Amino acid sequence: MDFFLESLKASWSLILSLDRELFRAVWTSVYVSVWSIVFAALLGIPAGLAVGLLEVPFKRTVITGLNSLMAVPTVLIGLLVYGFISRQGPLGGWGLLFSPSAVIVGDALLAAPIVANYTLSSIRGAHAAILPTAMTLGAGRLRSVLKLLSEIRFGMMAAVISGFGRVISEVGVAMMLGGNILGYTRTMTTAIALETSKGEFALGIALGIILMSVALLVNIVFQILQRR
Repeated sequence: MDFFLESLKASWSLILSLDRELFRAVWTSVYVSVWSIVFAALLGIPAGLAVGLLEVPFKRTVITGLNSLMAVPTVLIGLLVYGFISRQGPLGGWGLLFSPSAVIVGDALLAAPIVANYTLSSIRGAHAAILPTAMTLGAGRLRSVLKLLSEIRFGMMAAVISGFGRVISEVGVAMMLGGNILGYTRTMTTAIALETSKGEFALGIALGIILMSVALLVNIVFQILQRR
């Protein structure tokens, strides 16, 4: 117990002293996660809308596939992307491996099914009369869809928040595609894993506190937006 309390005390000292190594990992995590969720939203929201609004062939199979993709292990995503961007892969010439861009690609693919599923659930939970009523009142197809999006905006925000929580807390993709390079691709989660294995428990706790604080802050902002 004394060891834990001493480590906790040391972790707060690292945070309050604005330790350079600590906040490099924080910045990398936030940077990678924000861009990942932007690209995941650009992929996932249109996919969720398409499945929810269009009568596509094998719709039930597509929905089952989206649900299954939500549970894909992060290391499998990392393995697949690694195969494409490694030196022997079809995109090896781009030099993406062991860079923040590689982590962003992997995390975006990881979060996109989550965003798509939440968007689809929001559409299926919306009132069925929204689209027909809007079109009956003279709105075109596009304006009717925009009205529907306005009604489900909080569901889509929840989709983005859930996707962000997934990517900022994952380890497998960041480790495999980023290489855990100090000051370049080392994120909070990979730093926690590394420092704990080295016995630097205080630094791991400090990163864990910041990670939880970021997640809490994002959810507080979401709650404030919902109330407004």
